[in-house]
Order: sequence, then C-alpha cells, then structure tokens
Amino acid sequence: MSDTPIPGYPLRPGRVHEVCGPGATAFAAICAAPGTGPVLWIREAHSREALTPQGLLPFLDPARLLIAQTRTQADSLAVAEEALKDGTVPLVVLAVTRPLDLREGRRLQLAAGAGGATGLCLIPEGMGSNAAETRWRATPRLAPQPGPDSTPFRWESIKNKSGTTGAWDVLWEAATHRLRVVSPSRE
Repeated sequence: MSDTPIPGYPLRPGRVHEVCGPGATAFAAICAAPGTGPVLWIREAHSREALTPQGLLPFLDPARLLIAQTRTQADSLAVAEEALKDGTVPLVVLAVTRPLDLREGRRLQLAAGAGGATGLCLIPEGMGSNAAETRWRATPRLAPQPGPDSTPFRWESIKNKSGTTGAWDVLWEAATHRLRVVSPSRE
C-alpha cells in the first residue's frame, strides 16, 4: 500500500515486470507484502546469493514464501511460465542470471496474461527484456534511518509501457506495512 501514487506501482497483474539494483530483493518483498496468498520465488540452486525467508520478515510472513531452486535458467523459466499460466500463485518472482531473449520474455507475458498472475524478474543491471511491462531500479538510500522499523529506498522507473517514468524516494515502514513516498533527503 502506498500513500502517494507511483506510475506503474503496484505492479499490474497479468503482466511481467523487471527490477534491478542492490534493492531488487527488497523491491520484490515490498511488492509481495500487501497480498495474502503465496509467493513463488524461483532461483537457480547454485546462486551465490542466499534467500533467507526470515530476512524477509520486515516485509512479509515467511510462511507465504515458496522457494523453487532449479538447476538452470531454462528450468527456472519453465517453472515460472507454468506458475504464471496456472494463476494460483498471485506473485511469481524469478531471479535470472542472463538476459531474457524476446521469445522467453514474450512466453512469460503470455503465461501471466493467461493466469492473471504478476511476474517479477530480478535481473542484473542492463539485462532487461523488451517484453517487460515495467522495469525498475531499486537502491537503498544512504540517508539517516527515520526509525528502527523503516527502510528508505530510491525507486527509479526506467521503463513503463503504460505510463510515465521517474524516480521516487520511498520509505517502507515495517510496523505498518506501508510504503510512503518521501521528500528526497538533503545530500
């Protein structure tokens, strides 16, 4: 939930979106926070970055998290496509290690459209797909923390097929599970 509208957020259901940057995992967790259903998080088993459900506790109940670990990105794409097409899981998060080609991106979009689920690809910087509905860059802010249960971020919409792009300083308040757009901190 957000106090101020951000074009493209919340993410449009039935579409696949992308996020990059050091705050990409937190962005995905914030996108999952308002829901009550399960979240499927797909990643390659050999990934050096671990996903710790307890680390997502400020954002969502770890009991809602389903983690699928695959051998290859092709396997990850197949799992994501089936989950999006089924629509039982409202949010499918897919960590990719190489750019998606247009065919792969389009298949995910068609699956999301068929199932009405939302897809979110965590991508390396500069590796976006032309098929993505929106692309975001999420970066933690190095501003002073406004409170012990708050996390400031800079969200940049760098692609939006249905609206405008821009940058917003946002604050995730863990105690209230709210996202607020805040004034930029003085550098």
